Amino acid sequence: MAGKRPIRLLLTGGGTGGHLFPAIATAQEFRRIRPDTEILFVGTRRKMDTAALTQYGFNSESIVSYGVKGKKPAQLIKAVATLPLSYVQAVRIIKKFCPDIILGVGGYVTGPVVAAGKSCGIPTVIHEQNSIPGLANRKLGRIVDRVCLSLPGSDKYFSSGKTVHTGNPIRVNILDLLGKKRIGGILEKPTLLVLGGSQGAQMVNKLVMEAFLLEDRELSSKIHLIHQTGTKDAAKVLEVYARAGIKAEVKPFFKEMDKVYARTDLLVSRAGATTLSEIAVLGKPAILIPYPYAADDHQTKNGEYYVQGGGALLYQEKDLSATILAQCIANLICNPEGLTEMGTAMKKLSFPDAATKIVACCLETIDMVN
Repeated sequence: MAGKRPIRLLLTGGGTGGHLFPAIATAQEFRRIRPDTEILFVGTRRKMDTAALTQYGFNSESIVSYGVKGKKPAQLIKAVATLPLSYVQAVRIIKKFCPDIILGVGGYVTGPVVAAGKSCGIPTVIHEQNSIPGLANRKLGRIVDRVCLSLPGSDKYFSSGKTVHTGNPIRVNILDLLGKKRIGGILEKPTLLVLGGSQGAQMVNKLVMEAFLLEDRELSSKIHLIHQTGTKDAAKVLEVYARAGIKAEVKPFFKEMDKVYARTDLLVSRAGATTLSEIAVLGKPAILIPYPYAADDHQTKNGEYYVQGGGALLYQEKDLSATILAQCIANLICNPEGLTEMGTAMKKLSFPDAATKIVACCLETIDMVN
């Protein structure tokens, strides 16, 4: 019985922050509920993944694995040819660690690890962050014991007897902001936070820069800007703002997002599931610009849930100009009551107990399978 002994949890997934951070949040909750839990992450060799896991104090292993969806023929052949090796490496790690349960959180690395776990007779659970499941989770949904879902509507892709609606888990340091007063922006100006996702977003960066560079300079005079650019655009964005005399905090990535969120009044952001979950639980209104090349256009579907609930506005990248974006930001910032209403609506759409529900599902699955 899961309730009588220490649990050995193997978590797998990653490749983007959107997959990794919910896994970290779940691991933190396992440790809170069951302090004796032994945890191992199995993921990619991405430096960002290993750095984040080290930062949070979790052990990790990696396997050789490549994505298959949307790849060029040569890349696809390489990915498929590597699958047997990925599977063998996963089996070795599983037999060495001897997990009580395997939780997959999406991304191509999840496939071979969860499949290997199933063949070894280990209880398996997957968690889907997006409104439209990724390829790995769609395939794995047929063989795993349980499927945890973040957003309404995604259940239609899985067997109804396996699904449980949990929401998307939030890291402890972000949940700790709940109940705390917002930290004021510079000179008490409202603060706009720009997020392009863990990979950065060149078009979002371009649109925001151009919006702040418009001739009337209305935004730069009324708003304090925090801009996460991603690695590729950081130097360019910083240079453009400096040359124009625009005071802004610019970094490729902010490691302490809780402190950044605490100062934020409004966001311009892609519509990744994890970012949306984090800003929803904190009641932060947003202007969403979905990544147009996301698999199955899942970012638009993600964003629509929050737009329909009144917490966000959504613009397709192809329909957006710097002038339109600037006007939208100005309209929201100049209407504090409306902004507060959006924030309240956003919070109603959140799932602050998602990690707790996923842990409960995992513990139940251990007992059910064993």
